[in-house]
Amino acid sequence: MTFATKYRRVGLIVPSSNVTMETEIPALLKARETILPDRFTFHSSRMRMKSVVKEELEAMDADSVRCATELSDAAVEVQAYACLVAIMSMGLGYHRASREKLEKATAGNGCPTPVLNSAGALIDGLKEMGVKKVSIICPYMRPLTKMVVDYIENEGIEVQDFLALEIPDNLEVASQDPTAPSELWRKLDLRGVDAIVASACVQMPSLPSIEMIERASGLPTMSAAVATTRQILRNLNLTEIAPGGGALLANGMPASEPMLA
Repeated sequence: MTFATKYRRVGLIVPSSNVTMETEIPALLKARETILPDRFTFHSSRMRMKSVVKEELEAMDADSVRCATELSDAAVEVQAYACLVAIMSMGLGYHRASREKLEKATAGNGCPTPVLNSAGALIDGLKEMGVKKVSIICPYMRPLTKMVVDYIENEGIEVQDFLALEIPDNLEVASQDPTAPSELWRKLDLRGVDAIVASACVQMPSLPSIEMIERASGLPTMSAAVATTRQILRNLNLTEIAPGGGALLANGMPASEPMLA
């Protein structure tokens, strides 16, 4: 007797101009399928946003309830809201309020679903690795990058240094070379840091760079996409491991060859 493969349904709440979340997170989970039996499908709902400026981010976030409700129609098992700066620009600690609001929307639609966001996932990933001081790379304009820094520091993690690439157009963010962070990290002040965030943005590609930076720097390296993937696995009660995801998704596994996004 044979049994049909059980696919775990992952819901993605995505800015309309984001094309990287639906590339890097599935890439990590598909790589995981090569070593573990779990299988995944991905289902998206989009919020309008083209320019990474505070006004558009606020309007986009207001649309997240609709997205969460739509995805609950599909009975997804977990939802991931992926726009780190949208959450962090809404006020300190907002990742908790956003999660509560969206989970309430799914329950009100008759399909209660755990909801995570990339902002909370990054904070949790840093804390769970015992990180006290970090340096980060962001694609955002400097004022938004400073908001991200303030948000992280409000959560008890010192930001030693940051690199703001100052790219306002979200599609231009996505067009960046995914291997660029493997050299950009060298511009950061790493004195006393416990980890590097190669991309504090789920739109800026960085997946091939994660383990390249770890090998060159000797420091644990993560990204918003890697941290989000870990939280997706956690909410599905699955082992938090995926080849190419660096220390956060290694679970004692040796580093793999760099992944191509």
